[in-house]
Amino acid sequence: MFPARYVNLEPARRRFGDRVDRLGRHLWDSDVQADRVIAAMDDMEKGEGWRVFERGLRGEPIPESPPAMRELLEEAAYVPAWVDWGVADRGGALLMRAGALGGAVLGARSLVLGYASPGGNKPLVFSGRLKEQAARRLNETARFVQAVCRPAGMRPFAEGWQITLKVRLIHAQVRKMILASGRWNTEAWGLPANQHDLAGTTLLFSAAIIDGLRKLGMPIPSEDADSYIHLWRWVGRTIGVHSDILPASEPEAMRLADLIELTMGEPDQDSRDLTRALFEAAFDGCDTKRKIREAERNVMFGRLVCRELIGDELADKLDVPRQPIRYAMPMMKRLITAASRVTRAVPFGERSAIAVGTHYWDRVVEIGLQGATYEFPLPRSLANLAA
Repeated sequence: MFPARYVNLEPARRRFGDRVDRLGRHLWDSDVQADRVIAAMDDMEKGEGWRVFERGLRGEPIPESPPAMRELLEEAAYVPAWVDWGVADRGGALLMRAGALGGAVLGARSLVLGYASPGGNKPLVFSGRLKEQAARRLNETARFVQAVCRPAGMRPFAEGWQITLKVRLIHAQVRKMILASGRWNTEAWGLPANQHDLAGTTLLFSAAIIDGLRKLGMPIPSEDADSYIHLWRWVGRTIGVHSDILPASEPEAMRLADLIELTMGEPDQDSRDLTRALFEAAFDGCDTKRKIREAERNVMFGRLVCRELIGDELADKLDVPRQPIRYAMPMMKRLITAASRVTRAVPFGERSAIAVGTHYWDRVVEIGLQGATYEFPLPRSLANLAA
């Protein structure tokens, strides 16, 4: 009934009931609407379909576009009544206020938890260039998250909304190429980039961020957490996740994350390779001893934070080494908690923290690809995937 990767079903059913079976069915589900757009683009001249799609993302008329493309854009531009822009913007402000802490959690927890899934990580593995793409994958992910969380970033035709829809079609293109390769084991993994895994990815950017920030000592009121989940619920809908598996509150999101974690299985060698490549990406471009020493310090800190955020048991399974400075973590967490309380207590403290954090994310985006652009192009071969 389910792919082999969906494990621990009886313990999961005892804890979550028949929700386990209702969620598991989504391992076979695709994003049919996006798949239709990719199929239609294949019938157009090379590159023309993507150029037309980008014009549609900007709100320009595209009468020459295939019906499937117009339907997807019209559906994505429709804003359901449950979307509250004020709440969504307050959610995005949470990540901006977190600043560098948010960046640390994104890299050392969210991405690592995604790599730990032995079924969900397979589309990344099929790129065949784990080490070479690690830095680019991290930087593009940061760009995506930053654009989504900026004020008004997810309004229709805004930058975050545009990037989200580009990523949606990239998922569909990856799915098509992987299935056409003849190398995909559907019985073991379900469909590539399936609905279950897309929902899990939105949780990595939402519930996992909230939980990670709290683990580092940042107090987050439940109202702020729900606002952040609200933003990512809208992102999930835009990126093509079925409404059945989009949580509407923090408790719902955490419960769904627990269910996915229980049924995803143990990390495999691909999980370890991806995690190692993520940390080793810090050495890219290090052509001097000073840069190498700086990268070594960054890797040590990243691994320290990673172990704190995912726990020693999972970190050991991913071969994340223990760090000699691990005893400094409790002091760091106390300092973060104290600083957060001061920020909330002083006049304009939160506003200043958001401004500083926004500058941090702007700098991350500015230097991330070292002068390259974040165009999120449609991949044409598995060897060239940026994930």
